[in-house]
Amino acid sequence: MPAITLQLPEGLKRRINELAAASGKSRHAFMLDALAAQAAREERRGAFVASALEARLDVARYGQVMAAAGVHKWLLARVAGGKAVHPRARKLVTSRAV
Repeated sequence: MPAITLQLPEGLKRRINELAAASGKSRHAFMLDALAAQAAREERRGAFVASALEARLDVARYGQVMAAAGVHKWLLARVAGGKAVHPRARKLVTSRAV
């Protein structure tokens, strides 16, 4: 595994030392875990953004949307374990200022 040198501010270095000791990990293991968690977070964020952009293209392609209030009502009923009427898709109405 290639080595990487990081110049850490004293305050951050102190925090890492304290947190690593409290968690029973070496500083090295603590920093590897932190970097892996941040990388995973950024990957999930990238996937979320890609999904949102794909959904935006679907709306543009098909022009079908659901009212947020109806979706929220449906979700709350489902979480509560009750029966819920699935919200209906409707045509997207856009207004363009001239």
